[in-house]
Amino acid sequence: MNEKNTTERGYHHGHLRDALIRAADELLAERGLEGFTLRETARRAGVSPAAPSHHFGGTAGLLTEVAALGYQELARRLMVAGESGTPPDRLKAQGVGYVRFALDFPGRFHLMFRHDMLQKDQPSLEQATGQAWDALESTVLAIRGQPEGAELDAEGEAMLIGIWSTAHGFAHLTLDKKLARIDDCGGNEADMLESLFPAIIDTLWVKKLG
Repeated sequence: MNEKNTTERGYHHGHLRDALIRAADELLAERGLEGFTLRETARRAGVSPAAPSHHFGGTAGLLTEVAALGYQELARRLMVAGESGTPPDRLKAQGVGYVRFALDFPGRFHLMFRHDMLQKDQPSLEQATGQAWDALESTVLAIRGQPEGAELDAEGEAMLIGIWSTAHGFAHLTLDKKLARIDDCGGNEADMLESLFPAIIDTLWVKKLG
């Protein structure tokens, strides 16, 4: 099946790009990065094997668009979690939202931080990454009593990176089933995410600021 025939089937302009991005996203969700190939992506989208390279310049271009989707969804969840409540409550909700995103989209999550496989200067990726970072930064500013849009000082930057690192590490531990050894929670992911992780944020960040 060539691209001319594909167009006749109903793909026009951006529709073909969208179909390839969806197919790549679905393949990553099912098989992870280890099982990803351009050929299988093309097959699932119903296009020629050359189509992904033609439209995205190769594997990195296509995976970058999937990673951008991941950051867009992560940013959306962080913004929703940070809309209401006290700043500490917002921070805990955003931390839980970060980990829950990783559990809901493990394929995207692992891809988003594989900078060796992505085109880091892709505008869609840069914009989505900035939105996710800004959502968390806004809460850190509020916790530190600074106005929205202010510039974080060195201590604030350290706090922001520390909070992100904590959520990121907890997400990986949960995905890898490393937390199943914790008897108090019975190895239940929901319990650990809803109770243990907010307690960790309290201990590391909120109580120190109180």
